Amino acid sequence: MSQPQVKVGIMSSPAIRFVFPTAYNFGGQTVEGAQEATLSDGKVLWGGALYDSVEFTPCDAENGSFELIDVTIGVNFHWERKENQSFRGSLRIIVEGDKLTAVNILPIEEYLLSVISSEMSATASLELLKAHAVISRSWLLAQIEKNKQLAAEETPYNPCTRTEGELVRWYDREDHVNFDVCADDHCQRYQGITRESTATVRDAIKATWGQVLTYDGTLCDARFSKSCGGVFEQFENCWEPKHYHYLVARLDNANAMDYPDLTVEENAREWILSSPAAFCNTTDKHILSQVLNSYDQETTDFYRWTVEYDQAELSRLVRERSGEDYGDIVDLIPVARGTSGRLYRLKIVGTKKTCIIGKELEIRRTLSPSHLYSSAFVVEKQGERDGLPERFVLKGAGWGHGVGLCQIGAAVMGEKGYDYKQILLHYFIDAEITKQY
Repeated sequence: MSQPQVKVGIMSSPAIRFVFPTAYNFGGQTVEGAQEATLSDGKVLWGGALYDSVEFTPCDAENGSFELIDVTIGVNFHWERKENQSFRGSLRIIVEGDKLTAVNILPIEEYLLSVISSEMSATASLELLKAHAVISRSWLLAQIEKNKQLAAEETPYNPCTRTEGELVRWYDREDHVNFDVCADDHCQRYQGITRESTATVRDAIKATWGQVLTYDGTLCDARFSKSCGGVFEQFENCWEPKHYHYLVARLDNANAMDYPDLTVEENAREWILSSPAAFCNTTDKHILSQVLNSYDQETTDFYRWTVEYDQAELSRLVRERSGEDYGDIVDLIPVARGTSGRLYRLKIVGTKKTCIIGKELEIRRTLSPSHLYSSAFVVEKQGERDGLPERFVLKGAGWGHGVGLCQIGAAVMGEKGYDYKQILLHYFIDAEITKQY
């Protein structure tokens, strides 16, 4: 089996500006230099003509590249910004609703060169980069398979259930129907050749070429996040109610089974308010620089963190982020926690409305102008005025959903001398590493 091609959605806008510093081909004609495509009458307007879609392919497949102008990275996160990015492979521009979407099409191993350098620092240790290459490859191929299955099913996929008193919503790659994955944290970071790759990254890709994680002969849905906070979360508490035997709770420590039941509220509170030993409990700047790119290093309090809101701030935030008027916020009550202590059901009590929300990302996005670092938090109310709390203090653990590989924990393991296979099998329980192509 030869390596597959992957279709990556990079950006969406009513107008897309792009540059071909090397020659590209469109319908037999050579195209170079600065270009712009705009949306017109539901079609792509480029070069004075209307098209359903346009696709440009490099005349020199090995050395050709294109640049997209003003790509947004960190969408809805605290470090969101725009930058120009360059990519290898083909550029396809399609219509999606009232915007155009730029899609990059390229071989999966070329894609992985960028992902490893975008998700982590290209200066990370070889074993850590090998581990990330295997999980990124596994996750991507699993998503392509999942997309095919969803397309074949007659029943529409529904990631949201709503009743009068409860809203449960999860966010996954099913949001994308016209390409395999997006380029941002919603899927996995992909920033083309903008993030400088290194010989070590290329060695990691070459050493693991075609290798994937499987469980019982099936590709693993190999998730990863920045910091689990000490214990891994289970898949079904973050996404659809499906249990994967390789994505289960374990302490991020050499003593992997010795931890409290964090689904119990009092255990979770004690755990979050302490700082237990774990691979990802580190402040070593050398190790962190392997995992965190420059904009991620703007965040240092990821293992344990604190966020505070006064009454007016929180009430306004919940109203704006949820689109629902809860009135003044009276309480935030834990309803259900997962294996890492992450909340996947939280009751918001307001003077006008009370509702239980979930899952973890819905909670994180509702209680922050961008996203909370995680949903593993406890709430402390301070002061009282007119029968309402004056302040809410959220004390939390971890960064991200906590499912699968913990990037900071894996970096520490690499520094401690674990090889990539040991790292992978620590985070993906009883999985196997097999060669797909």
